[in-house]
Amino acid sequence: MSTTDTGNTSESAATPEDDGAPDPVSTSRHIGVSADGELGEAGSQLSTAPVETAVPGSFGGTRKPGAAGWLAWTAREVTGWARWFWRQLTSMRVALILLFLLSLGAIPGSLIPQSGTDAQKVADFKAAHSVLGPVYDKLGLFHVYSSVWFSSIYILLFISLIGCIVPRTWQFVGQLRGRPPGAPKRLTRLPAYATWRTAAEPEQVREIALQVLKQKRFRAHIEKDAVAAEKGYLRETGNLLFHMALIVMLVAFAWGQLFKSEGDKLIVEGDGFSNTLLSYDDFKSGNLFTTDDLTPFSFDLKNFTGTYERTGPNKGTPRTYQAAVTYSVGAYGKDKKTLVKVNEPLVIGDTKVYLTAHGYAPTVTVRDGKGRVVFHDAVPLLPLDSNVTSQGAVKVMDGYRNAQGKGEQLGFSAFFVPTFAGAGKGSMFSQFPALDYPVLALSGFHGSLGVDAGLPQNVYQLDTTHMKQFKDAKGEIVKARLRPGETMTLPGGAGSITFDKDIKEWANFQVTQQPGSDWALAGAFTAIFGLAGSLFIQRRRVWVRATTGADGVTVVEMAGLGRSESAKLPEELGDLAALVHEQAPTKPDEDAAPTDADAEPPVPAAEGSKKQ
Repeated sequence: MSTTDTGNTSESAATPEDDGAPDPVSTSRHIGVSADGELGEAGSQLSTAPVETAVPGSFGGTRKPGAAGWLAWTAREVTGWARWFWRQLTSMRVALILLFLLSLGAIPGSLIPQSGTDAQKVADFKAAHSVLGPVYDKLGLFHVYSSVWFSSIYILLFISLIGCIVPRTWQFVGQLRGRPPGAPKRLTRLPAYATWRTAAEPEQVREIALQVLKQKRFRAHIEKDAVAAEKGYLRETGNLLFHMALIVMLVAFAWGQLFKSEGDKLIVEGDGFSNTLLSYDDFKSGNLFTTDDLTPFSFDLKNFTGTYERTGPNKGTPRTYQAAVTYSVGAYGKDKKTLVKVNEPLVIGDTKVYLTAHGYAPTVTVRDGKGRVVFHDAVPLLPLDSNVTSQGAVKVMDGYRNAQGKGEQLGFSAFFVPTFAGAGKGSMFSQFPALDYPVLALSGFHGSLGVDAGLPQNVYQLDTTHMKQFKDAKGEIVKARLRPGETMTLPGGAGSITFDKDIKEWANFQVTQQPGSDWALAGAFTAIFGLAGSLFIQRRRVWVRATTGADGVTVVEMAGLGRSESAKLPEELGDLAALVHEQAPTKPDEDAAPTDADAEPPVPAAEGSKKQ
């Protein structure tokens, strides 16, 4: 009875007079229960769940109702989008875009001061540009090469190149292991084509063609009625080498930037240097560099030799510019002597010691009012021009007492010229970089140098904030120009300062440690050779078909196909055809008029070649 009632109810619900009531058959289908089932319309009212609809997907198919359908649809969508993104990332178009973005992103690194190379310039830029400074800082333009956006481009380019190379390499290996493809059915459709008739048998022609092609370094084999040959695999090899070299260069540059170190040290003749962090005047390094990575070595500067052009348009130009050093590697290494010249560094492992600058260090002696020596040392001064006009400061921080017995500090502003023009012949500027006529100009200060506060100071400049300048009884500033051996006496029994005859020279050395530089250089050369191969080597295929014609005469067909269009392909095919034709010449036409017996049969010209 219930089945019959349900059927009646269904029929009544489907009548047009039902004022738009829901169809129980349709409703039962939505909840997965057939209209012919036991529950029928009554069962369809038991569920209050929302009706699920099919959702179309981006990669084929629709989302079926239920949790299983949702999981399958989600997995298909995620997998599809991941594959699409990978195909886009590993395409040559995206690789070129990333390479362009990388070169574009490097522009701010060369135009805007970088904190890793010159923190002082960055601070000056921020102080001078109150608006741009914070913006550049947020964008990471003061540390471009370690910023998130530059690193992202770098890593994406790295992944893109690997994604391009790996499948192409396997594909290329498969091509090398395989054989050239067989000849097409219609060789006449190829861009380079030649044909002739010969009395030789087809098998004989194919053997001749196989031998000729192999002699020309083609990979060749006989397949059915034709010889298939291919040449120019170095084109793809060069292409792969180029991309692999780019990866090597990217890895080498990244390795070098992360583990690099660079420091400067000014050394006066007779002094030495040990490769420890505290020995440097200035030091900067990569993000992953540690002090344990420093190469253990030390060296002493014995003397510096500099000679200069005396006459001509190149007057003052250095002729000899070298530093004689004695160095040792490790804690117990033996001493070795060498010369460090410009562009000829001292190389110790991954570390290179470059000679970057030179100057003079006049030796001065300072005495107090009682004649006691409170300072005696060579003071390096910084050059201001190509003639080594130099400026600096002499600082006496300890041991000095004034005429009243009170402890003070002394400071002298120093100006040195190795070749003075002479009294009354102009300002205090050197006329030549050699020590022809050295003069040291001094003016003194007394008080506090400010070093006791613990704040860092520039050793070549005086902070006269808490100092007074020495003046004579008339209130005039005490200053003097001294020749070697001369002394300037300070007023009021304050002491004296002597310009000693011992004038030393100093050299500035830059110690760099950048691992991976050799790999980067090798990658650059490999990239050049690989690019040259991919540009100038053409990959091409040649087929030689020999079949028996309807009249029993062998018909020879030769055709060539290049991977890219080239005017040389028809010429090469013509040369190959001539070699084959020598051993399988054209059969004379029996119906043609007789010709000279000594005349050679005409060599077939390849279509598309230049006419002679």
